Amino acid sequence: MPDLAPLDDTITLDQLDRDPFPIYRRLRAEAPVLRVKSVGRTLLTKAADTKYVKDNPDLFSSDDPNTPMKRAFQAHTLMRKDGADHLRERTAMAPAFNPKVIMGEWMPQYNQIAQDYVARLPRGEVVDLFNVLSGAFAARGLAILLGMPEASDEDMMEWSQALIEGAGNFGWRDAPFERSDRANAGINAVLDAARARHLADPNPSAYSVMLNADDPIPDSQIYANIKIAIGGGINEPRDALNTTLYGLLTNPDQCAQVVANGDWDRAFEEGVRWVAPISASSRLVTEDTEIRGHLIPKGDTVMTIQASANRDEDVLENGEVFDVYRDKAPHQSFGNGPHFCQGTHVARRAVGQVMLPILFDRFPNMSIPDTDAVIWRGFGFRGPIQIPVLLE
Repeated sequence: MPDLAPLDDTITLDQLDRDPFPIYRRLRAEAPVLRVKSVGRTLLTKAADTKYVKDNPDLFSSDDPNTPMKRAFQAHTLMRKDGADHLRERTAMAPAFNPKVIMGEWMPQYNQIAQDYVARLPRGEVVDLFNVLSGAFAARGLAILLGMPEASDEDMMEWSQALIEGAGNFGWRDAPFERSDRANAGINAVLDAARARHLADPNPSAYSVMLNADDPIPDSQIYANIKIAIGGGINEPRDALNTTLYGLLTNPDQCAQVVANGDWDRAFEEGVRWVAPISASSRLVTEDTEIRGHLIPKGDTVMTIQASANRDEDVLENGEVFDVYRDKAPHQSFGNGPHFCQGTHVARRAVGQVMLPILFDRFPNMSIPDTDAVIWRGFGFRGPIQIPVLLE
């Protein structure tokens, strides 16, 4: 019988939060299958292994009982379901993410939001875009798409951050869960108040289509679906925008070429490859198996590290470098298999086709005066949490 993967008791959650990439680079070379004590999971850092796990949900279940997500969201969400149960809940929201609805209903509104939010930025000043633009833009668009426009940008951003910090609270500390509890209460109140309006006036928003379905899922799961969308639907486009901006503004030659050619989609894809907004995912092992000659026992929890897979030397050259014009740039940032991110097409269009060109049109000479002032954080979810940009 093969041996268990080696156990590491030196890697800390704080190290992974601050800068995980040197750790991932070392693990890909020395220990691509590694039990990490601080995380309580077996980390998989090679692209072939992360894809294998996501493509085999019968063997690697999303229903991980050890994840803090259930505690953070106060529900067993579709992110932690498999098979028919997962498909039923995912399908419940699907009409709101139909390509025709995205293009005909949501993108015109995202375009107007982008125009309005960029127009209010002060020219000639250094502005931290994290909240004032990137987070607010993602929050306002998502509030409309979900059917809760009454929620303020500030509330949506706070709820999102609270939920994802709770879901990533692998140390099971009290404070993040107390924060996520407040977020749950705030979201519940908005949805309770909006219910009658959506029943009386059906519309393409996610809340409305779930409420008005011929065979609706339970209210508890409708609310859980909305919360999952808030948790991922703000941080993902926000962090993708900030990361792509950082990549472009610190590589002026690439930036000039992107602007000249309108290669915004390529820039977006390279941004989310370079730093995956959703960097890690957990899966429960349903029966004894092997990965790279190591026993992965039934009941173990593996963690696929998309952030590492996207830089895997076996897949692409110089993966540590931001390069819009690399020959090939495969990535797993939106997942694969049954849990492929439902909001992918919204994020791609909202950031790559709407916000980036509008922002560079208004401020063609943007720059980052001090790259040391840009602060990156996150293990499960990652991006700049501070990005001061000179708007010129």
